[in-house]
This record gives sequence, structure tokens and C-alpha cells, in this order.
Amino acid sequence: MKKTTMLKNMILERKALVCPGAHDAISAKLIEQSGFRALQVSGFGLSATYLGLPDMAFIGFSDVVHFTKNIVDAVGIPVMADADTGYGNSINAMYVTKEFIKAGAAGMNIEDQVFPKRCGHLEGKQIIPLEEMVLKIKACKAAKEELDPDFVINARTDAIAVEGIEEAIRRGNAYADAGADLVFVEAPRSVEQIEQAVKEIKAPVSINLMDAVVGGKTPLVSIDTLRELGVGRVSVPVGPLFAAVRGMVEYLNAIKGDRIAEGRTDLVAAFSDFKDLVGFGLFRELEKEYLPRFVE
Repeated sequence: MKKTTMLKNMILERKALVCPGAHDAISAKLIEQSGFRALQVSGFGLSATYLGLPDMAFIGFSDVVHFTKNIVDAVGIPVMADADTGYGNSINAMYVTKEFIKAGAAGMNIEDQVFPKRCGHLEGKQIIPLEEMVLKIKACKAAKEELDPDFVINARTDAIAVEGIEEAIRRGNAYADAGADLVFVEAPRSVEQIEQAVKEIKAPVSINLMDAVVGGKTPLVSIDTLRELGVGRVSVPVGPLFAAVRGMVEYLNAIKGDRIAEGRTDLVAAFSDFKDLVGFGLFRELEKEYLPRFVE
């Protein structure tokens, strides 16, 4: 079965498919290794790890599609890409859709913010007119119908922060009518708003959780509760990145002042485990078969 079909079917179950955010190939491998059935590329994570900058449209599409392909190639589970605002108008969004499909992504998020966009849990967001976003989604749908009709278009609306939940629902239904397979209601402020969105939007709904991160707009709700409400997808976009940062800080604090972390195996992965993660053994076997002077 195609990964696009797998992802679409899992979302249609409306059983809160959990998609952690990957910021590179290693984090993607770890997400898969932990048993998750799908993942998403974190645009926030790409901007932070590759540029050291906030999620405010500093990273360009060519880099994003390149990094996305690396992540897709590293794992066997479906990967959702981050298309931001489509990197321009509807015609640009058509091109972006095709490129993500060619890169092997199973779906993508595209949002209705004004460019340059910003992380959904930051202040100062603005949204484009409804008609403009509807046409953008129609263009993306036309592009996917040409290459892979099962490719998942996840239309995100940031309307709650700007105009409230009723406008988010109005937009969600308009986006679904335009061809979105999934509607991403960003930053709901309560369980009641999540429940209202799920009931009133005529498509599966995606919710974004900041999990252990302090400062998110959405209250922490258990996955079981979201599953009972009928949420289609739950993204946990920055948890893996923030966990990695915390781990590096703890390790660096342990060795600063010209010390070594002797015996602190609690701070690092075992070398053998890391070699397994990146497939070192497979390449050693290939060396035995194809290199003329293999060294044990």
C-alpha cells in the first residue's frame, strides 16, 4: 500500500493519529523506532536546527524539500511535510505540492497565515482572505490529482487567534469543500473549542499539542480524550527537538570547565545503539561484498 493511502486511511479512522515532529533524519528514525505510525516534518525544527532562527519564514522551500526528502528516505512510515503558506500564491502552492509528492511525502500542512508566517503559538499572526486560501487549496488539490490523489492536504487555519473559533470553523468547512482532506485548527484555547471544531467541521480535524513544553496556547488534553472526541490527527511538533536540546544542555554542563563525563552513561546513547540507528552494520556487510580489501 502507498504511504499516502496508509496516512489517509489512518486519518479517516478519526482515532487521534499521533504524529511527532522530526527536525532531521535521526529524530525521524527515533520516532519510527519508538513505534509511531506516522510523523511530520517540523518547520519550526528545521528553521531552528539548520539556521538557528525562529519559525518566521527564514528557511526557503528548496531547503525544506531537500531536508524533507532526507527524512522520508530515512524511515518506512508516512511523513507529512510542512508547506508553510505554500511559499507564495496558488500557483506557487501547486508547484510545492508536486515537489513534496515527488520527494515521497505522504501529505503536507498548508496554512492561511499572511507571509511571512510564524509559529502558531506565537503572537502577531495575520490571516489571508478566505477566498484566497480556498483557491490555494483548490490549486493544491488539482496538483495532487495529477500525481497522487491520496496525498493528504492538511489545511491549517490560524483564525482562532485572530477572529475566534466561529471563524475557524467557517474556514475549516470552506477548506474541506475546496478539497482539504484534513483541517488543522491551530491553537484552540479549550477542550470545548476542540470538541466544537470536531463536531462542526465536515472533515477530520487535526490538533497541535505542545506536550511538555511550557507556553503553548492549547491546554494539554490526553490522547485518549482526543480519540474519544473523534480527532483525526494529533501533532506533537517540537517535543523531540526540545528534548534533544535539554539533553545536550545537560551533557555540556557535565563537561564544561574542562571536565569529562566519565561514567555518565545516563547522559548519552550507547555507541552500539547509535551505530544500529544509522545502519552501520548494513554498510559493513556491503563492504565485505563489494570492497576488494575488506578489513575486519
